[in-house]
Amino acid sequence: MASFFQRVLDWIKSLFWKEEMELTLVGLQNSGKTTFVNVIASGQFNEDMIPTVGFNMRKVSKGNVTIKLWDIGGQPRFRSMWERYCRGVNCIVYMVDSADQEKLDASRNELHNLLEKPQLQGIPILVLGNKKDLPNALDEKDLIARLNLQAVQDREICCYSISCKERHNIDITLQWLIQHSKKSG
Repeated sequence: MASFFQRVLDWIKSLFWKEEMELTLVGLQNSGKTTFVNVIASGQFNEDMIPTVGFNMRKVSKGNVTIKLWDIGGQPRFRSMWERYCRGVNCIVYMVDSADQEKLDASRNELHNLLEKPQLQGIPILVLGNKKDLPNALDEKDLIARLNLQAVQDREICCYSISCKERHNIDITLQWLIQHSKKSG
């Protein structure tokens, strides 16, 4: 019975206190960006994903927050577009395949190149090390070291190790994003 009243209360609050946020999801190809969008939107994991060509935009509502997600392709030919889609957002989400050790240097370089853009100064960044369920996947501590995240000083930065497949740390990731809906981009 208490959960019914909580849902009614949440619904009433959502009528009066709506929050909106816009975020851009970037990272190298095959890191799980589109899978992440699908998991937070529908709760469903799909093993067979088609690589994003260009970009996708999707709106997801969580409680009283509507999140406009820009999912940008990670192939080399699309990386020059990342900056354009990151301007003015509430948060940049940078997805890393934490089990693909061979791509970590390239991922670090792309991340730091993006963060050097003057138009993106101060925008919070959420680094997600996806595929935690795979062998040899790095945890948060190792990701922070390998991606040199401690060098980022001009913005708020957060790092979580997640698994879209097993929905590990998806809820805490959403909580962090929703908290940042109240901050302007």
